[in-house]
Amino acid sequence: MRTPAVVVALLAATAPAAAAEINAFISTAIKAATDELLPPFERASGHSIRASYAPSGALIPRFERGEPVDVFLTDSTAIDALIRAGKIVSRSDLGRVGIGIAVRKGTPKPDVSSAQALKQALLAAKSVGHASPAGGSITAAHIQGVFQRLGIAEQVTPKVRLAAGGPNGRVSVLVSSGEAEIGLQQASELMSNPEVEVIGMLPAELQQITIYSAGVTTSAREPAAANALIKVLTAPSAAAVYKAKGIDPG
Repeated sequence: MRTPAVVVALLAATAPAAAAEINAFISTAIKAATDELLPPFERASGHSIRASYAPSGALIPRFERGEPVDVFLTDSTAIDALIRAGKIVSRSDLGRVGIGIAVRKGTPKPDVSSAQALKQALLAAKSVGHASPAGGSITAAHIQGVFQRLGIAEQVTPKVRLAAGGPNGRVSVLVSSGEAEIGLQQASELMSNPEVEVIGMLPAELQQITIYSAGVTTSAREPAAANALIKVLTAPSAAAVYKAKGIDPG
């Protein structure tokens, strides 16, 4: 893959001469985008990135236990809390993601275009997948709240299938494997699986929009390299990658 010109230009101005290993904690919801954006940065800069992917709620306890982290890419609420705690220097926003609705490719597509239609689709489904609260998901509690607001929690909860979270515990895998007939999760995560189809988004009155952001930690061993990475991730040329992966670059 040809290295984007913007990466070369930014690194010429910002990257330190010595190659560094950057420890990065990255939320699973933006993995598909960073999978495309990180390799060109590594090739152009000579830096290497040691990335760890998991839901925000699983990454933060590891950070607080002292695991080395130079740059944190996660939801803005978590970044803001870490800034207030004196553990992140500042916040740079990457994009916004909403919760999507998916089925396995080739299967019937229920109407989910309104709250009432979604209610009927969830009641009719044999199984419904979403992320487990125990895995640190930031969508799980919201989706459970959607069931409550629709008045169907009692009927839907017994047929819920939970995804553990992280790259190997995705909601989209429950859907593509047939374990869940309908999956609810951030659209970027669902779109990362070619075997599922996003058939809609949660209706506006039920939606949860998450802003994903980046921040260099105050304990960073490689702050200059981490800042160079953030410049590339927030460059205008990155917007097309985010959009293609279900993330609104705003």
